[in-house]
Amino acid sequence: MTGRLAGKTALVTGAASGIGAAVAELFAAEGAKVIATDVRPQPGIVELDVSSEEDWRAVLSGVDSLDILVNNAGIGEGQGIADTDLSTYHRVISITQTGVLLGMREAIPRMPSGGSIVNICSIWGVAAVPGLAAYHAAKGAVRMLTKNAAVTYAPDGIRVNAVYPGFVDTPLTQGNDPAANAAIIGVTPLGRAAQPVEIAYGCLFLASDEASFVTGADLAIDGGYLAR
Repeated sequence: MTGRLAGKTALVTGAASGIGAAVAELFAAEGAKVIATDVRPQPGIVELDVSSEEDWRAVLSGVDSLDILVNNAGIGEGQGIADTDLSTYHRVISITQTGVLLGMREAIPRMPSGGSIVNICSIWGVAAVPGLAAYHAAKGAVRMLTKNAAVTYAPDGIRVNAVYPGFVDTPLTQGNDPAANAAIIGVTPLGRAAQPVEIAYGCLFLASDEASFVTGADLAIDGGYLAR
């Protein structure tokens, strides 16, 4: 059986674990040639610091055509506004927000008509919780960068969409305060955490030709959190 992404080349950032790893694995299973990248080098993973222009250019220097880009890399550091130091703020913005801009900027010139960009946003790009000021700022910007790119490059046949995961069971969230994790799950209507592959399947749809008339969309995969 032909995979849903057969013949396509995809680049996935933050692919060493969690959502990014699930996306890379699923895309490969669906026939894509996957360039899996992460700031942490390991077998099968291309080293990429998404906040670095030089790294983006180096990774894509030998790629003439890129059909799919999944901007997944990001960090969730940060406190409330009054407690956030500027170095932390800049770090979160450079990786979580600027990394998305750089990825799109370098990928779009290599994308044919029919290309697809999927930006991993967050429920925290739409809804707020106490603290996490830098992360809220970064993900809110990713939401609007996605919409800007969608309307700007639609005439070129390039689609750009955002996915909004809710609470996902990943190595990152497993390191959080268990009480904080339980509180988020407790107000999620489906009453549980998502598994990374559940987010990956949403990315698969948006990346595939099945979503050929979908651009500028917000796909919440959040167990109903934003519907409350």
